[in-house]
Amino acid sequence: MHMKLGVVYYELLNPSESITGDSIPNTVDEIEPNSEGKTPSTLLQIQQIILLDDNARPHVTVPVKNYLMKVLDWEVLPHPPYSPDIAPSGYLLFQSMAHALSEPWFTPYEDTKN
Repeated sequence: MHMKLGVVYYELLNPSESITGDSIPNTVDEIEPNSEGKTPSTLLQIQQIILLDDNARPHVTVPVKNYLMKVLDWEVLPHPPYSPDIAPSGYLLFQSMAHALSEPWFTPYEDTKN
């Protein structure tokens, strides 16, 4: 998880460990306020958390998506499928451009230049 100020939270796994759909809610709970109401000071400045998803299997399971979006009220920004080289902002831009360009029809080449 990143902010303009830098990394908010990270966790190192042992070489034999891996991330599963069941372990993600436990990890996310470390970021959210704990039962005593203590929150890392950097998170107190955040009004909304937007998580960039990377399409890894554990991240896209239905229980994980429901937990992040419905329980924690986080926005999950999907990573563009099959396009790791396109930034998410570019993906959203191209998606809106595709909609705008779906209406006009250009027949001769000269019409496309204007």
